[in-house]
Amino acid sequence: MASYVCWKCRKKFDSAEIATGIRCPYCGNKILFKETPPVLKKISTD
Repeated sequence: MASYVCWKCRKKFDSAEIATGIRCPYCGNKILFKETPPVLKKISTD
């Protein structure tokens, strides 16, 4: 399941909590961000 964060209220929830349409279940805002885990990548400068 994907985790989302609301842009307005900053609450976290998963895709199962989104009932109809793509809106925050807490405040009804339409702007959501998909939460990604912190990942470190090694980049070589060669």
